Amino acid sequence: MTTLQNKSKPYDLEERTYAFALEIRMFLRNTKWDPVSWTDIKQLLRSSGSVAANYIEAVESISDADSLYRLRVTKKEARESGLWLRLLNDCNPIDDNTHQALHVLISETKELVKIFASIIRKKSATEPLP
Repeated sequence: MTTLQNKSKPYDLEERTYAFALEIRMFLRNTKWDPVSWTDIKQLLRSSGSVAANYIEAVESISDADSLYRLRVTKKEARESGLWLRLLNDCNPIDDNTHQALHVLISETKELVKIFASIIRKKSATEPLP
């Protein structure tokens, strides 16, 4: 069972994106994958870590425009993570527990995308035009 299943999701997005990246790593470490998926796994490791790293960059940005850009990258990386998770789900012979864990992680990517889309909409509405 994954950590994301066991705990309520943190409100702090920095902590939540970190937990997402960590959960991906722990999940991948504990599962045997078909060699056809090794490239997908590497991409998933990169994109899930990028979600957390780019969110930190958005928070610590040097301007509003930079913050908005980083948030857009964060959203993009979350969507990409969802793609790699779906491919792992569809291209590997997996047991029910692994399938359930993948489902939880895919759901988390969808939630993160929605959260960042909402933040981007709100920030875009308040940004002055150049």
